[in-house]
Amino acid sequence: MKKALVFLLVLAMLVPLFAGGSKEDDNTIRIGVFEPASGDNGAGGKQETLGIEYANSLTPTIELNGTVYNVELIKADNESSNDKAATAASMLVNEDVSVVLGSYGSAVSIAGSDIFRAAGVPAIGVTCTNPQITEGNTHYFRICFLDPFQGTVLAAYAYNEIGARKAYCLSKLGDDYSGGLVNYFIEEFERLGGECVSETFPEGNSDFTSYIANAKNSGAEVFFSPVSTEAAQLIIDQSSSQGLGMPILAGDTWDSNVILQAARGKSNVDVTVTTFYPEGADASFDNGFKDWVNADSTRLANNGGDDTVAAVTAMGFDAYNFALQAIKNAGSSDPADVMEAIWKTEIDGVTGHIALEQVNGDAIRNTVYVKHCNTETGRWDALPAVVVGE
Repeated sequence: MKKALVFLLVLAMLVPLFAGGSKEDDNTIRIGVFEPASGDNGAGGKQETLGIEYANSLTPTIELNGTVYNVELIKADNESSNDKAATAASMLVNEDVSVVLGSYGSAVSIAGSDIFRAAGVPAIGVTCTNPQITEGNTHYFRICFLDPFQGTVLAAYAYNEIGARKAYCLSKLGDDYSGGLVNYFIEEFERLGGECVSETFPEGNSDFTSYIANAKNSGAEVFFSPVSTEAAQLIIDQSSSQGLGMPILAGDTWDSNVILQAARGKSNVDVTVTTFYPEGADASFDNGFKDWVNADSTRLANNGGDDTVAAVTAMGFDAYNFALQAIKNAGSSDPADVMEAIWKTEIDGVTGHIALEQVNGDAIRNTVYVKHCNTETGRWDALPAVVVGE
């Protein structure tokens, strides 16, 4: 009898060590935030995280089966590095999160994916647009549009709206996001009848003068470079000083007040980007976020020093609410149950209706927003959105 009692006591102590999912025993459900707070994409990662944090501040609890649970955000800085992504992903898994949100940056999302897959923890991409993230797996989902879609829109804009027939394309060597998006751009631009010249720059490069000179000498009429905000600032500064003399096009990574600040006052810089959300589309969200971010100096600093509403912030907001709805639909915080529920989850977010196609778990999106940098006001001017299929 005593041996049986001892066995039961030992078993009781061991159960928590092997129990999966969120720790509901302490009335807390954990959501992982897999985002860069440092490195090349730190600025964008912080703004995406702000959207998640703002959503959590508005909806900090969830009711499951008659019990109210606190929702805790567990953050892991992947440092914008493929090498560090696995470590950050493992940290989140070890914290018993029910679902992971992120990452800003396709390459780190891909690098962390196998950790989430092996642990059976679902991940929801917020603004990571490379198709490889969700392709061929059932654990990584996505609420944003994909690069083949965005690249096609950018190429058509360069060819039809700018009237360019030759494009210079610059990406970072080994970067899945910029390299992938450039490839999709080139494919569509050449299909339309245009010609492309492409180059790559290495990790750690800060001098873009030779690339800008090459673009000018190539006879290109548009400069396409969907790189990190850190590299983008340098490209803007050096394009201005060298008199690039052609419009600059970029994807969603350039939709940041960091870019606005770099371009402000530079009348010879012409920047247009595609993105997920235009400030002003949802006044209630915009005003609420501005009040919230202005109320705290750290939040304001993480937003680039002002209260501009970045599209990644709106997407982070929607991702949190999408994840919360999936947990509600599952009726459980167990990762396996949440993963199954995600496939059928839908919400009306500030960035539009979000539902997933049933092959790779990608969002069904047909709209790309276009913004032009006003170098006088330091704000984005919204251009007509591109809606595919209408």
